[in-house]
Amino acid sequence: MDVVHNRCAGIDISKRDAKVCVRIATNGDKKAESKVTTFGSVTNQILSLRDYLIQQNVTLVVMEATSDYWKPFYFMLEDCPFEIMLVNPRHVKNLPGRKTDVSDATWLAQLGAHGLVRGSFVPPEPIRELRDLTRTRTTLVRERAREYQRLEKLLEDAGIKLSSVASDISGVSGRAMLEALIKGESDPAVLAQLAKKRLRSKIPELTEALTGRFKKHHAFLAQIHLDIIDNHTNAIDEITKQIEVVIKPFREVKELITTIPGISETVADVIIAETGGDMTKFKTAGHLASWAGTCPGSNESAGRIKSTKTRPGNPYLKGALGIAALSASRTNNSYYSAKYRRIAARRGPIKAVVAIEHSILIAIWHMVTNKMSYNDLGADYFTRMNPDKSKNRAINQLKQLGFDVSLTPIEQAG
Repeated sequence: MDVVHNRCAGIDISKRDAKVCVRIATNGDKKAESKVTTFGSVTNQILSLRDYLIQQNVTLVVMEATSDYWKPFYFMLEDCPFEIMLVNPRHVKNLPGRKTDVSDATWLAQLGAHGLVRGSFVPPEPIRELRDLTRTRTTLVRERAREYQRLEKLLEDAGIKLSSVASDISGVSGRAMLEALIKGESDPAVLAQLAKKRLRSKIPELTEALTGRFKKHHAFLAQIHLDIIDNHTNAIDEITKQIEVVIKPFREVKELITTIPGISETVADVIIAETGGDMTKFKTAGHLASWAGTCPGSNESAGRIKSTKTRPGNPYLKGALGIAALSASRTNNSYYSAKYRRIAARRGPIKAVVAIEHSILIAIWHMVTNKMSYNDLGADYFTRMNPDKSKNRAINQLKQLGFDVSLTPIEQAG
């Protein structure tokens, strides 16, 4: 096998140190020499590693994406004169029974020398900062939702069935009732009168639901939960303000993709942070969809397709796309709602959502590449695409109901 890089290095990274294998091939690949050295993971040791690799005149450094331990190494080596490649651990698995830190480093160097590895997408520093903010916000939103679930369980323990009547206990009415309970108000009628707007039509049901055994013990824990929720809310608001500052260079991209049904500003922030907002990193729209894990998988053997399950994708991007797809599928008179119903009827709602995610990503790639706003194809797109098929389906349905159908074109009828 031909050698692509005569001087290549492989780095196997752990929390405490890194095994570095420098592979130097002379006279083709027949006299390749490998030397393994250990460097610590602290900053000064990484700087020493940087000088060492430069002295060895390596042209490529391959490292495995191990947890978050790769980040200090990658960020301090990315501006060096050699190419640095971060690879997916699933793509560079060593042979069973031969796995040690030293052998892994040697294996990475061999794969890199022969050009058998493909680097993962690592965004530039501004996008990395935006990623940190959006991912932290996502985590805090999830934690706040869990805190509301804990609060609801506490109310169930006290016999307070507020969530059975009010769909959202975090709303203005629910919050007012919870604070009154904590302060010692125990009269269900008085608590029910705190309902606002449309919830006032359910005052009799609220009176029944607020009758329970809410004690001082429950009040103490409920206040703790509310304080944690408020702290999460304040942190989310602060992070959102900072995101608005960091995302300014990508404002044009954000304005474009928010024209797509289902994509809110929050979802757009996540999409830009995870994809980098630069579609030149992906050769085609299909490459972007495949990278994100919204394309059918390929698992075929002996001419038999075993599975078409989608590959694991970026969980933050997948989550944002899922929200956008569900919202788009509920948008009236839109192409996405028509496509969702069309696929869900045949293959189920889950596959329909993934199909909408795929369509949204394809649209984003073309919109950002060509700098154009979203143009909805319309809810009647599939009917216009094949009118005869739609006509025949409608006729067959009427015949199954026992009707004899004959059609006359509107032009002739007039």
